[in-house]
Amino acid sequence: MRVAALAMLTVLAASVPLLAAPSERNEPLSEKIKKERQSLEKLKGEIKEKKQKTEEAQRKEASVLQQIEEADHRIKLRREDLAAVNGKLRKKDREIAGTNASLQRLREQIAQREDSLRSRLRVMYKEGPNGQLKLLLASSGYNDLLARSESLRWVSRREYQLLEGSRVDHARLATTEAYLLQIRGELQGYHRAITTKLAALREERAKKDRLLARARSEKAVYERTVGELEKSALRIEDLLKGFEARRRAAASVRPRAAGEGVARLKGQLNWPSDGDVVASFGRQKHPKFNTYVQRKGIEIRAAQGSVIRSVADGVVAFADWMRGYGLLTIVDHGEGFFSLYAHASKLLVNVGETVRASQPIGEIGDTGLTGENTLYFELRQGDSALNPLAWLARRR
Repeated sequence: MRVAALAMLTVLAASVPLLAAPSERNEPLSEKIKKERQSLEKLKGEIKEKKQKTEEAQRKEASVLQQIEEADHRIKLRREDLAAVNGKLRKKDREIAGTNASLQRLREQIAQREDSLRSRLRVMYKEGPNGQLKLLLASSGYNDLLARSESLRWVSRREYQLLEGSRVDHARLATTEAYLLQIRGELQGYHRAITTKLAALREERAKKDRLLARARSEKAVYERTVGELEKSALRIEDLLKGFEARRRAAASVRPRAAGEGVARLKGQLNWPSDGDVVASFGRQKHPKFNTYVQRKGIEIRAAQGSVIRSVADGVVAFADWMRGYGLLTIVDHGEGFFSLYAHASKLLVNVGETVRASQPIGEIGDTGLTGENTLYFELRQGDSALNPLAWLARRR
């Protein structure tokens, strides 16, 4: 019985909840809520910190071509800002030249007036204070007196005009000189702005150079970049297929007969740029990583801002940014022929515009996956990439 009672008590004790400690029992509800809020805020802070670290890690692993494209956009904006300031600077230079010419004419005019005034003063000095009266008294008759009086009035008006003209000229001289000082001050401001914008442009250019250096020196980054570039190339191929399909489906456009378009111009196409070919068509080996890529076009190096020309007649099918290619123009020449022009600094044509052979369609630049001023040029027939050097005219 005693053993059974003890067991019963043990079971009852286990089933009864533990009593709260005296401190917990006496703690106010508001204090408990406060502690819970503090714990919640701490947890939120930890979540935010982890999220920021995750986003930072993702940014570091972001697309290399995307980062280069963003850098290109910033560089383009910096160059446009710089060009705008340079335009204002040239305008102020012209204003200064014009103002200096006006000042020179004013000074010559003032000198002439002052010479005339000095000559008149010398005459008046020689005649004395009663010179005009003596002239009138020496009249031979009434008609002579009227004539002399009219002459004196003319001389007086002339003297007044000289004096008033001299006063106006001096006032204009002072105003023009003040304006010249103002223009020179604005000119100095533009010079300072150019220095600042050049520094910003160099900084953005340096950032892109560092990205390109990583893509060339780190194998993992290089392979990721090549993969991204291949995706852009596939996108271009899809675009070309779409262009060709729409062109064939357009009933309003009469298809050219064979031999009327680019097909008959093999070896005679105009060059898209006057620069030197620095990368050839075909299979290329990376000098460091021992890997191969298939280059579908050629690269032509030329000065920044040099003209890019259409190699033949056609219609602009694409004119915009393309990741890895920078500013890209695609011209549809009919019969399934397309020409591609990449890395431009500026586009001079719009989609749907008809272009002629040798017409300027853009300017050479360094946008996209390139660190120099180059033009990347492709020639396509359907899905096939053609060797441009076999189709372009032989250079003398």
